[in-house]
Amino acid sequence: MIPTPRQPQTRGTPAPAGLAGTFLLLVAVALLATGCGSRKDRDARSGAEIVYTAARKAMDSGNYGNAIRYLELLEARFPFSNQSKQAQLDLIYAYYKDGQREAAVDAATQFERENPTHPRVDYALYMRGRAYFAGQRAWYHRLFRVDLNARPPKDVDLALSAFGQLLQRFPDSEYAPDARQRMVFLRNRLAYYELHVARYYESRGAWAAVLNRAQFVMSQYDGSPAVGEALVLSVKAYDELGMRDLAEDTRAVLAANYPDMAVEAPAAKRAWYRFGLF
Repeated sequence: MIPTPRQPQTRGTPAPAGLAGTFLLLVAVALLATGCGSRKDRDARSGAEIVYTAARKAMDSGNYGNAIRYLELLEARFPFSNQSKQAQLDLIYAYYKDGQREAAVDAATQFERENPTHPRVDYALYMRGRAYFAGQRAWYHRLFRVDLNARPPKDVDLALSAFGQLLQRFPDSEYAPDARQRMVFLRNRLAYYELHVARYYESRGAWAAVLNRAQFVMSQYDGSPAVGEALVLSVKAYDELGMRDLAEDTRAVLAANYPDMAVEAPAAKRAWYRFGLF
């Protein structure tokens, strides 16, 4: 479950709903902004509060399309209001929930760039990572038994970068534990995709390519469950390439660390010219 950004307390102002409500709200805001002097400033503050309250009501009801319209209006008409910064954070969340992943990334990146010392930068970083993470694992993958290992990873490096920045800059953030778990998932995702490619080469008898992919998994994704399978493929590749010493060394490492995955040494082949008991 994605946490919504924390927002300041606002007075309960009735908010219109739907497209008609949006139009009425625009008219009301325009009228509020026509005053002058201190009254104009007071009306501007009141207008910003009205728009923000409408946006929050739309978000709370799950109407993220309307929420986005209200929040974009708030940023455009009241960029220096107290609600403006919170509206920027809410926009990241609303874009994400509305399925506008690229817009969520852009909004989060803009917030980080314009507010480098803001106390909620960790949230912007986290949501940028979540936007890139989206699609890596979804409910329909399990429903339709989608083999994620066979699908080329998309935006994984970008998600890992965002989560990594979060953990480096804000190790005590409330979003750090979830970011760590997602990074583990993403690293395993990359490792198992490399294994999938290695198995393809195995089926083609391209043992040098199998060995390269397996070694890459072991060097880049140490600690991943995929390392055991990479060792198995390495043993097979060394055997097929006739590298007996390396095969035996790797076989010993595999047996010591993954005894359930041990690979037997291939039986010695009898030379074609040997007959009988010779």
